[in-house]
Amino acid sequence: MMERDYWLGFSAFSGIGPMKFKKLLNKFGSAKDAWSAKQTLIEKVLGERLGAKFDEFRSKFSIADYVNKLKKKNVSFIILTDKEYPELLKKIRNPPFVLYVKGNIDILSSSSEERSDESRSINIDSSRLTTFARTINHPTIAVVGTRRTTSYGREVTKILTQDLVLAGFTIVSGLAMGIDAISHKTAIENGGKTIAVLGCGVDCCSPEENLALYNSIIQKGSCIISEYPLSQIPTKWSFPARNRIIAGLSLGVLVTEGAEDSGSLITAGYARKFGRPVFAVPGPITSSMSKGPYKLIQKGARLVTKAEDILEELGVQEKSIKGGKSIKSIKGGSPEENLILEILQNEPFTFDELVRKTGFDSSKTGSILSVMEIKGLVKGLESGQFSIAS
Repeated sequence: MMERDYWLGFSAFSGIGPMKFKKLLNKFGSAKDAWSAKQTLIEKVLGERLGAKFDEFRSKFSIADYVNKLKKKNVSFIILTDKEYPELLKKIRNPPFVLYVKGNIDILSSSSEERSDESRSINIDSSRLTTFARTINHPTIAVVGTRRTTSYGREVTKILTQDLVLAGFTIVSGLAMGIDAISHKTAIENGGKTIAVLGCGVDCCSPEENLALYNSIIQKGSCIISEYPLSQIPTKWSFPARNRIIAGLSLGVLVTEGAEDSGSLITAGYARKFGRPVFAVPGPITSSMSKGPYKLIQKGARLVTKAEDILEELGVQEKSIKGGKSIKSIKGGSPEENLILEILQNEPFTFDELVRKTGFDSSKTGSILSVMEIKGLVKGLESGQFSIAS
């Protein structure tokens, strides 16, 4: 077996995380030597209790069988020293020493000219981050938020995610219900790539309600990743750990909607710790789901109302993965269509409100809106209002 296979063996033992694994490497020089070391020597690093548990584990665990199990489930793995390991994630303190991957592993590699010479650094100053963003082929940004979405939060997430995908970003999120699922789905629907980070094994879809999305992510050329071994179920502790990976993989974190105690604020906290910018979308002050973003804005997060705000902060030029178009203002094909677009520029309106504001009769307004929906210029919202389709 190769050295990296022994890294895999250690990752399958739940008692050893990045810090303890680093201590083992420092003590024994390699994962292979650590795996075969005497129990008494292992206990000097891990402690008597954990060392004994590990000794019992390795006596029953076959690394070769585990590797075969991964192959049968179409799961790959990368270790911290592999060239495929994401450069941004290397830069956080104690990054996962093994990542399990189901799907397209290629999108994890930044393909940057800037390699891991700074991988020991916890954070990156803003100028270095901007330089890094300009040199990588697959810039990544996290889009996260509440599970209990409002129609406003859903629409905002779709609009911003779509524009970020068109600007060339890979979308990172946690496959949870709500904002996470919307960001993954929007990325796929717009021909982009997305990375779903799980708080369980990559062969487990959590929550089960997102199984169709889980399969779609894999089938459409994106990927599912986790630091947890196969078949491990999620725990209340695994989600905060998962959030650190989401932040670590990303140039920045965008929070579109969330309560004051939303888990997305944990992800934002990690981003600040890693020196990555945090972006937040202001929402209705009457909504409890706006309190999270406002709290972040008060703490210094960049207020975002359009994707260009994020591109400007990161120093990333606008581009399209579908042919080089910049994000532009939408224009109609007639004066009537342009009038409606002008009215909807800042906020959505109901059909009756559009009739009053345009001065058109109901029949004409309905016909124009129908044509504009077919053209993809406007769209109807769940609230019964119409908005510009981004």
